Amino acid sequence: MKINKKLLSILAIGLTVSAFSQKPTMELIFTAEHDGQNVPLESILIENLTQGGDTTLYAPDTVLVLDYITSIYDKETIDENTFSVSQNYPNPFKGKTEVELYLQEMEYIIITVSDLFGRILTQYEKTLNRGKHAFTFYAGTGEYYLLTVTGKQTSQTIKMLNAGSYTTDGGKCKIVYSGNKAISRFKSQQDINGFVYNLGDELKYTAYVYFGEKTISDTPTGNQTYIFQFVSGEPCPGTPTVFYEGEYYATVLIGNQCWLKRNLNVGTMITGNLEMTDNNIIEKYCYGNIPDNCATYGGLYQWDEMMQYTTSQGAQGICPPDWHLPTDEEWKQLEGTVDSQYGYPDPEWDNAFWRGYDAGERLKSGIGWYNYGNGSNLYGFLGLPGGYRNTNGTFFTLTSSGNFWSSSVEGANAWIRALSYEYSGVSRSAYNHTYGYSVRCLRD
Repeated sequence: MKINKKLLSILAIGLTVSAFSQKPTMELIFTAEHDGQNVPLESILIENLTQGGDTTLYAPDTVLVLDYITSIYDKETIDENTFSVSQNYPNPFKGKTEVELYLQEMEYIIITVSDLFGRILTQYEKTLNRGKHAFTFYAGTGEYYLLTVTGKQTSQTIKMLNAGSYTTDGGKCKIVYSGNKAISRFKSQQDINGFVYNLGDELKYTAYVYFGEKTISDTPTGNQTYIFQFVSGEPCPGTPTVFYEGEYYATVLIGNQCWLKRNLNVGTMITGNLEMTDNNIIEKYCYGNIPDNCATYGGLYQWDEMMQYTTSQGAQGICPPDWHLPTDEEWKQLEGTVDSQYGYPDPEWDNAFWRGYDAGERLKSGIGWYNYGNGSNLYGFLGLPGGYRNTNGTFFTLTSSGNFWSSSVEGANAWIRALSYEYSGVSRSAYNHTYGYSVRCLRD
């Protein structure tokens, strides 16, 4: 990863001290890897475990420049700061965002917003009383903005990222005073008074990415690079594998749900031209009537056979003991857990057909999909393109789609989930019970 240190050292959140003082510094660089591949960090929380207090880096800033204290004089100089600026919230934002300013005393301040080329886009100036003040920034058509607050002794700058278009007054930016607010965006009271670091203090770094978080503790004494290692597909605590009907199934913990890590493959194969019946024998279809496809992609089942001829959602059906067939709502929870834009229970997941931003891309396996339609498998779900059995007994879309039953009905049909090589979302549709789809099991 190539890092523009010149730019980041200007923008990184560190100790804000008098612009005229010179102090020793150290540079802490943060990166993350997921299964050996670089992944972007959303934010890094830095906590001082020795003295207390914390500060936060927000993407795309991944470098912390610390002016560390070596004498009593240095700390007194830091205490001369008369204000603190919070990172804007949210960040990234869509169209508008909020910034808070804390003044230790009445002061004349100037707030300037500029682009990365230093061009001033909007400005606010006024004498404000001691205390906390909130401002709303309305973006123009740009993506990156620098907001600088200047007081009588020093200035502080934060970087803001606009992820959605917004225009005011013909595309011009503006910053509006929102008054005093009781809810603070500062991480802690220590942030208001400045994040202080003495050489030898123990720091704790918590890195957040879109699918989890990792923590490292260290006592830095000089420039340091930290790499947060993320591994997808952590097994469920206490249940790493399940042995069922002659096969082992790995498990994967996603949020607070424990899933089987591959499609169920249980029962006796029948050919696609036959209908499954309630005969006390679990029956399955193998794509193209080829047994090896069941070994790779799992079996395909009609809804009634999967449910073992009950209509109660959440039934065990053909799943192992202590496991059940996921409901429509439990599929929504999975989707909201893995999607980077829409959490659960966002109403986005109540829609039909293709929904979400990138839940499908994150659930799909990293190999085997047609026409470069592979996913990232970030959570270890390993969604494979096993195709489906049509109501007339033919098979379709192997390597192009993966289709999974839920145990919830919708009229005379039942809800399914579909992944496709063409889409990064997940489809929610209701289909006739006589289709043959894949089955995943969820722990009770």
